[in-house]
Amino acid sequence: MARLPNARSIDGTSAGTGFFLCARKERRTGRTGPFLVLVLQDTSGEIDAKVFQDVETFSPQFEAGEFVAVQGKGNVFNGRTELILDRIRRVQPSDAALGFREEDCIPCSPRPVDEMWAELEQRIASVEFAPLRALLTAMVSRYAEKLRIWPAARQVHHAYRSGLLEHVLQIMGVAVFLADSYGLRRDLVIAGALLHDLGKLEELSYDVSIDYSLEGNLIGHIVLGVSMLREALVDHPDVPREMALELEHMILSHHGAKELGSPVAPMTAEAFVLAAADDLDAKMQQIRRHLATDTTPGRFTTYHRYLERALLKPVGT
Repeated sequence: MARLPNARSIDGTSAGTGFFLCARKERRTGRTGPFLVLVLQDTSGEIDAKVFQDVETFSPQFEAGEFVAVQGKGNVFNGRTELILDRIRRVQPSDAALGFREEDCIPCSPRPVDEMWAELEQRIASVEFAPLRALLTAMVSRYAEKLRIWPAARQVHHAYRSGLLEHVLQIMGVAVFLADSYGLRRDLVIAGALLHDLGKLEELSYDVSIDYSLEGNLIGHIVLGVSMLREALVDHPDVPREMALELEHMILSHHGAKELGSPVAPMTAEAFVLAAADDLDAKMQQIRRHLATDTTPGRFTTYHRYLERALLKPVGT
């Protein structure tokens, strides 16, 4: 049987077998009985999938977070491409002979990790105030293993391997440009960009699939991030108290408003810039992804529930 194309290339005419990571699995009940709703991933992205037949047979054969072998065909439903699966099971060692490789099934940043890490080190080295530079260097060193690979979110934006690092660097670039344009404190903006989502290293659990940790569910990344900063500051008493407070404020206010999840609204120019850059990068990543995956005919995409609008497709797409 033919092989399915990668997740992003599947369309309504696709049919065959393939290997994916099952990122999410949900059992639902419809008019004709139970069915499974899945999200399958590979390096190109993700695709929704459904199992309508033999649910009781196939459901015990895999779980979310496992690599799976599937057989099915593409379908377009409400303007979105999905897979309707005839068969699905967890991957077995013998599947290597059929072409299965773990690295082909794990979504990751399009940028090489080493390239991004070098850019991060350059940004930190550009911080002029030595005590702050030492603090950031120490925190990056402490969390390097996770920071190199962690996703930025479970599903909304940069929800893939090394997505957090990519997100941090994108925000740094935008925020530094804005800081320079408005004569703001570049050092604080660089620090805020690095620290604002550092709590996601504790909020999210990540192996090959992404979920919320116990701490993430009970506390959340904003408070976790402040706790991580305070712990690091103990070993860096040369960082002035007011600067430390401003760093905490940037973490606490980076969602931009209380109604968006921040305990406080931005109250410094640098906090405003950080919140704006964070919001812009998250939205741009969602826009790029929606435009790349939407298959609706015509000039407009389907409605995007997070952006709360349809998008105009660029001419020629």
